[in-house]
Amino acid sequence: MLIDLLNGELEQQEYLIINNVRIIYKKLPKKIYGFIHRYRNINLIVINWNISKEKKQKTILHELAHLELHHVDKNEELFAFSIENAEDEADRYINYLLENINND
Repeated sequence: MLIDLLNGELEQQEYLIINNVRIIYKKLPKKIYGFIHRYRNINLIVINWNISKEKKQKTILHELAHLELHHVDKNEELFAFSIENAEDEADRYINYLLENINND
């Protein structure tokens, strides 16, 4: 479904509603662009308000990739051991989607 968003077949607000996602902007440490966390069945994306608009957009896309890859569903204790793999996987997924959009 993220591919539909990237293709322009789905508006961002529509995607967020379908996936019960809320985006909030907070002051975070400089090296943290954002993260996703499920709280009371809401997929909450927290974005560092102190980064550029372009980085905010890329970070939101990255966090939505975590959602589609079901990283949010994993047990937090188990996930802590594989967080770098999950970050790499989300980046690879986004790159894959973007390559397929650009090739169509």
